[in-house]
Amino acid sequence: MTELGIPFEEKLQVFSDDGNWDEFRKFSPTGLVPCLADGDTVVWESLAIVEYLGEKHAHLWPEDPSARSWARSATCEMHAGFSALRNRCSMTCGQRIKMHKPEEDDLRRDLDRLDELWGQGIEKFGGPFLAGDRFTAVDAFYCPVAFRVQSFGLKLNPISMDYVKKLLSLDAMQFWYEQALVEPWREIAHEEEIAKSGEVYADFRKPLTS
Repeated sequence: MTELGIPFEEKLQVFSDDGNWDEFRKFSPTGLVPCLADGDTVVWESLAIVEYLGEKHAHLWPEDPSARSWARSATCEMHAGFSALRNRCSMTCGQRIKMHKPEEDDLRRDLDRLDELWGQGIEKFGGPFLAGDRFTAVDAFYCPVAFRVQSFGLKLNPISMDYVKKLLSLDAMQFWYEQALVEPWREIAHEEEIAKSGEVYADFRKPLTS
């Protein structure tokens, strides 16, 4: 929404160490995020949110029918798949991690699939984005992957790495990154997940104050 100029107001709910699911349930039916409130309409799950937004903002999806159908498929694949990438490379912006086992088969399969999928989209629709010459919803779904590639030093082919650099250079992505570095809290379980995957050799986040 930021990158495409769709106005919205962000409301941040911080996780607590002892769990505060009931607080999230006050605005989200599942107690999970993201959740979009548009007047009396509440839409949860990221895939449903982009489809809802697409009904109001035509530029959210590619105009060309072939590119649009491909983009929807690639969006759904990210939403439902890449479990090894999600589990072994937990989302973080400010840390740099040397993985204990970067070439395990399940993670390598996910990375190989990214190379295949991204290369297909860029070659078929001309790039530099996945479904053409402009950023659309399908690219938004792979923005967290770009951060994972950067944070965990993941190895992809040159076409994929150029796409990662393109995403990381976007104004909205740079703003996201800057905001992440100054967050005044840590989520302990999340920190532990990252420590299991590898050694944190650099941390660019603002130090916590007591």
